[in-house]
Formats: sequence, structure tokens, C-alpha cells
Amino acid sequence: MITAKKQQEFGKWRSFFWPIYAFELKKVLPMFLMFFFISFNYSILRNTKEVLIITAEGSGAETLIFIKTWLVFPCALLFTIFYAKLSNVLSKQALFYTIITPFLLFFAFFAIILYPNRESLHPSTAADAIQSILPEGFMGLVAIFRNWTFAIFYVLAELWSGFMLSLMFWGFANEITRISEAKRFYALFGIGANLALLCSGAATIFVSNIRQKLPEGVDAWGVSLDLLMGLVILGGIATITIYWWINRFVLTDPRFYDATEQVKKKKEKPKMSLKESFLYLIKSPYMGFLALLVIAYGISMNIVEVTWKSQLKLQYPNSNDYSTFMGYFSTMTGAVTVLMMLFVGGNVIRRFGWRAAALITPVVLLITGIIFFSLILFRENMIGFIATFGTTPLMLAVVIGTFQNIMTKSCKYSLFDPSKEMIYIPLDQEQKVKGKAAIDVVGARLGKSGGSLIQQGLVMGLGSIAVITPYLAAVLVTITTVWIFAALALNKRLAMLSSQGIEPQNMKTEEISVV
Repeated sequence: MITAKKQQEFGKWRSFFWPIYAFELKKVLPMFLMFFFISFNYSILRNTKEVLIITAEGSGAETLIFIKTWLVFPCALLFTIFYAKLSNVLSKQALFYTIITPFLLFFAFFAIILYPNRESLHPSTAADAIQSILPEGFMGLVAIFRNWTFAIFYVLAELWSGFMLSLMFWGFANEITRISEAKRFYALFGIGANLALLCSGAATIFVSNIRQKLPEGVDAWGVSLDLLMGLVILGGIATITIYWWINRFVLTDPRFYDATEQVKKKKEKPKMSLKESFLYLIKSPYMGFLALLVIAYGISMNIVEVTWKSQLKLQYPNSNDYSTFMGYFSTMTGAVTVLMMLFVGGNVIRRFGWRAAALITPVVLLITGIIFFSLILFRENMIGFIATFGTTPLMLAVVIGTFQNIMTKSCKYSLFDPSKEMIYIPLDQEQKVKGKAAIDVVGARLGKSGGSLIQQGLVMGLGSIAVITPYLAAVLVTITTVWIFAALALNKRLAMLSSQGIEPQNMKTEEISVV
């Protein structure tokens, strides 16, 4: 006979691994699938945009530094203003459809029209003439002009993550999810994203290896690109369908959503402009420290990734080989992150609080980053030692950099993102829409562009990524240290609010340690 104590222990273990009630599957499962398809597209687009830019004629990892500064950030700013304007005139559903449709149309147009005609569209002769005049450090800037259709693809693929992941999905999730549900749901939503990495990685590997079955003279990467963009279109259609189903059948169920439960201000205020949102971030320590976390993550990852990808291109100069490797990278990242989310993410947030969840990512990035840069800087002194493992210094740098990226991204997806998103829940609707747009789109891009500006100045002054590596290592240590202190300051701010009995926007005092 099962005693009451054993039943209680069983319930405790069940909630540890699966904190969802059966009736909640009607809400959790479609949100899970929606995040899966958005992340599936994100993974494919991320790998594809890098293959196009890094392996293009007259280009390399240095080009990423310039494109994030001169194209991605300005376009993110313009899109944010456009989004803010649309949010004032369109319903939530119309806004979602208006944002996602142009992305899908462009990716189809790129595969069908732009890429097949790239040779006639790209001004290679003019780019060669310009490069012959400018110093070597300007190669990345000239590469944007040389491969302008690839640059546009890169920008739209980059904006997909900012708008579809951060604004469209998480904004929607924060709108329809109660605080009590978020503690149990959010880590599970992320599992859908990382299962998508597993699937998209396998799909990328399969599609990239298709060249082995094609006859001579056929553009193997062109065929792979067509198939990848076809998968992106199908993923987008699935996302739209699920979003419609949630609005039609879930949000009409009072068990899952009640508009009267949404946090309201005591006094109605006019809608904030984008400028007012920025001013709010500056004046509010609560949101200001959160913005600093996002910016620090962008700068740190940008610095590490560009250096790693410069090594990656040296090892895999062929587009399909590079794409195949990125497919394996996505698969490994997804597998590790799923394990992190199942056994680490949600349980760290619930058991150890917000501070632990927020600190793990910068600490992991700092430690693994130091190991990676140390290998590059001192590998000439370790050639004999590395040879005993049957590999080369270049390949070992690729492997260590891959490990560094996988560990950092898995911590980011399983811990940093959920803890960051939970900060928005107690805010009123105006702050969620405009403040989140400023932090997640502009703030994230400012972080990446900030890292790019640092590297851009060093590359233009010294000539190449190989030369500036010691300086990048020093910048990484500085930025991650600032990130850690900002997380501690935000946690201290939450503790002060709790001790003073001040509850931010109806968040219960006892929940502050979790959020």
C-alpha cells in the first residue's frame, strides 16, 4: 500500500521533472510548438547568414564586425520605431501578422531571385578597385558593398531573433502568462527552442551534404540554400497557424486567460514614445540594470564569436563544409541546452532564486573565454603538446571555441533568458511593449554593435583579428566583470524593495527572490 508520505514524495519528484498539470497542456503545448518553430527558423537563418558572409568572395569574419555596426544596429533602430508606431494603431494579432509576413516574403525572394543572380548584382570590379585604395583593415567594409545582397539577408536574419523571438513570442507569453505559471512554464518553453536546435542542426547537416549526390557543374550551395529557405517558410506558416489557434481556442478559455487580470496602472497615462522609453530605462535602476545585462551579454558574445569564426573559416573555407559544421554545432548546442533546461534551469530559478540564475551565464562565459583566448595566444608554445593528441593548433582552437560557445549559449538559453523575461511580468502593458522593445531590440543590438565598434577600431588600426586577439581578451574580462556586478546590483535592488515592503507593480514580496 502506498502511504501518504510516499505519495507526497512521488508528487515532489514529479513536480521536479514535470511541473505541468494535465489540463494546462492546452496552453503549454501550443506555446511550446510556437517557440519551437520560431527557434527552428532562427537557427537555420543564423547558420545561413554566417555561411553567406564569412565564405563570400573577398569576405571573412572581419565583415561581421562592420555589418553589425553599420547595418544591423541602424536597421534595428528603424524597425523598432516602425514597431512602436504600429503597436499604437494595430491590434495585437494584426501586429503579429504584419511583422512576420515581410520576413518570410524576403527569404523566399532571396532564394528564388537574389542568390541565383548574385554575380550580376554584386559589384565585384568596383569593390576590387576600392579595396586597392583602402588599407587592409577596411576589407570588411568593402565586403559589405561587394556582397550587398548577402548583407541584406544577414540583417533580416539577425532581426528575426530580435523581433520574432524577443518581441513577438516573449511579449506574447508575458501578456498571457500569470506569474505563478511563469515559474513552471518558462523553462519548458525554452526546451522547445532547443529541441528546434537539434532538428535544425540535423536538417542543416543533411541539406549541406546534398552536394555529394549532385552532378558536376551544379551549384551545391545554391541547392542547399533553396531547401533551407523552404524549411524557413514552412516554419513561418506553422508559427502563424499556431498563433491563430491560441487566440481562437486558448485565450477564450477563462482557465488560461482573463483580460481583467492584466496589471493596470492606478492612473491612465499617455502612451510612451520610443524616446520616453529610453528615458525610463535611464531613470529606473530596476530596468536600467536589466538593460546593462543585455548589453554586456551582446558585447561579450560578439567578441568571442568573431574570433572563433575567424578560426572556423580557416579550418572550413568551403560553404557547404562550413554549413555542415554549423549544423553539428546547432545539434550539440540544442542537446546540451535541453539537458540544462530539464535538470538545471527551472530548478535553479525555483530553488536558488534570481541571483543564481543571472550570475551563472557571465561566470561560465568568463572562465571558458579565458581558456579559449589563452589557447590562441599561447598555442605556439604548445605545438608539441597539441601534436600528442593527433591534431593541429587550429583544429584545437576550433574545438575549444565550439565548447565555449555551446556552454555559454546553453546557460544563456536555460538560465539567463528565463530570468530576464520574468522581470517584465509585473510591469504594466505600456512598459512591457515600449520598454521591452528598447531593451531587447535596441539594447541587444547596442551590445552587439558595441562589441563590433571595439573590434572595428582595433582592426582598422592594427589590420586583422589575429593581431588584435590580446586586446579582445582584455576587453572580455572587463565587460564580463561589469556584467557580474550589474547582476548583483539588480539583485540588491530587488532585496531592498522586499525589505522596505515596496512591491513593483503588484509582484508579491515573497516572489521577488524568484523573479
